[in-house]
Amino acid sequence: MKRSGFLLGAVSGLAVVANNDTIFSQALAQTALPGLPGGNDRVLVVINFQGGNDGLNTVVPYGMQDYYRYRPSLGIAPNDVLRIDDVVGLNPVLAPFKKMYDAGNVAIVQGVGYPDPDHSHFRSTEIWQTAQPKGYESTGWLGRYLDEAQLPKSNLFNAVAISNVLPELLISKTTDVPAVDALRGYGLASDKRSGNREAFHEFVSDKTVPFRSPFLAQVAEIEDHAQRGAEELPKLVAGYQPQATYPATPLGRSLALAAQIVGSKLGTRVLYLQHGSFDTHVTQKQTQERLLADFANAISAFYQDLAAHGNDKRVLTMTFSEFGRRVGENASRGTDHGEAAPVFLIGGGVKGGLYGQHPDLGRLNMGNLAFSTDFRNVYATVLERWLGRPSGPIVGSNFTMLPLLT
Repeated sequence: MKRSGFLLGAVSGLAVVANNDTIFSQALAQTALPGLPGGNDRVLVVINFQGGNDGLNTVVPYGMQDYYRYRPSLGIAPNDVLRIDDVVGLNPVLAPFKKMYDAGNVAIVQGVGYPDPDHSHFRSTEIWQTAQPKGYESTGWLGRYLDEAQLPKSNLFNAVAISNVLPELLISKTTDVPAVDALRGYGLASDKRSGNREAFHEFVSDKTVPFRSPFLAQVAEIEDHAQRGAEELPKLVAGYQPQATYPATPLGRSLALAAQIVGSKLGTRVLYLQHGSFDTHVTQKQTQERLLADFANAISAFYQDLAAHGNDKRVLTMTFSEFGRRVGENASRGTDHGEAAPVFLIGGGVKGGLYGQHPDLGRLNMGNLAFSTDFRNVYATVLERWLGRPSGPIVGSNFTMLPLLT
């Protein structure tokens, strides 16, 4: 049994809080990582737009008549678009996000994808999370970063997934990552019933049990990390006072917890969040605009909160979705699985603006947008220019950096 495979099922569901006298606070005193640009306290926040977000109604090519020909009911009127230039602009529900763009804190990479794209939610998500379009990887791209970065092993919060399932993106060979849906209720499922934890400990430590598995020690270690994390995280973040009003939505609550973890200085380098579902085959407009508006309001509150605590320049946020949608709308006023879509990078460390090519609606790939930027160029840029690690061993090759970070 591989540790990464076990972690997917065993560590998911942990939650944490802090205590300054614990082993976790000792880990926070570790020195800066060698080679990390700009200091040792940078954080990467990854938001997964689950389900395949429609990029054409997010960054809208209102200056192209073909857009309205392909989308007679879903097309957003030119006067409603939040204009960036004469060709593209943002969906009108993204007004708070547009203010961040105008302030120079948002980089938009257009047309992000990969060769020979897969239209399956499961496989495409796997490709984006492992950074491996060909073949299969047992670890995620940020899990490999955690293994490679030599972060303090005593710190159980080098990375945290704010979700109820550990994403493949954070599966590593040597680093335990807790998946925390919410502080309230965080803990091992077995501990919800009195006596289960004690019984488990007695079992794994009983050397008289016949046919002992060689993996029991590993299981016990992971269970111990999970339990200690569940006990400590609420204590560690308890003193944080938010300085913004977050939307009362799952994404708003997740970003509020992310700000707590960042502000409590637990030594966390990577945070994962999810938002969706954007799988809009039917009546897309209502669903997508609700989700985009929620994103705009929540990310705006997040950076207001970070800025009030002096953390906004420490945090880079990146969004991704497993694919975009087809260019033409379907008969149900929705869109089906497509290919390329924009990626957002947000924070005080970005060089705001548009990157990549505008959508080329005259050169489609079987009804889909052809990608113009490989997603691994974005990953390599984040790894080398933000997290300060060589990208080649992590993404599998040397991809060209994008000039979107300071």
